[in-house]
Amino acid sequence: MKYDYKEAMKLSNQLCFPLYAASRNVVNLYTPYLKELGLTYTQYIVFLVLWEKDNIPVGEICDRLMLDNGTLSPLLKKMQQAGYVERKRSTEDDRVVVITLTDEGRALQKKAKDIPLKVSGCISLDPEKAKMLYTLLYELLDNQKAQ
Repeated sequence: MKYDYKEAMKLSNQLCFPLYAASRNVVNLYTPYLKELGLTYTQYIVFLVLWEKDNIPVGEICDRLMLDNGTLSPLLKKMQQAGYVERKRSTEDDRVVVITLTDEGRALQKKAKDIPLKVSGCISLDPEKAKMLYTLLYELLDNQKAQ
């Protein structure tokens, strides 16, 4: 079969577009709830990592969120200025910066506890399809990491 670049260049034939649009739509569902807390979506996912495991190196947060250090460092500085986290050099390796939640950062979890429930109520996918989508998206991400 001959490659048809005109067909390949149609928006309707791009897997990237529905992924991009769906991602934007889902992130936008979080916005009103996060705005009440003064958070961006990226700050929220950093908190999700820290609420799960506190006192971790920046590099580990980068790995978990699939973000680079250049994206995460300014965000962490803002979170520190807001009083949510502390950034300290590791005692074992001064090249490593460790992030620790403050009491205020830990208390924010209670304020944000209903966000997952509120957002899931806005996404109309039956649980089986949601689980399938989750699995497929992580398969796609894992394939990208392996390349």
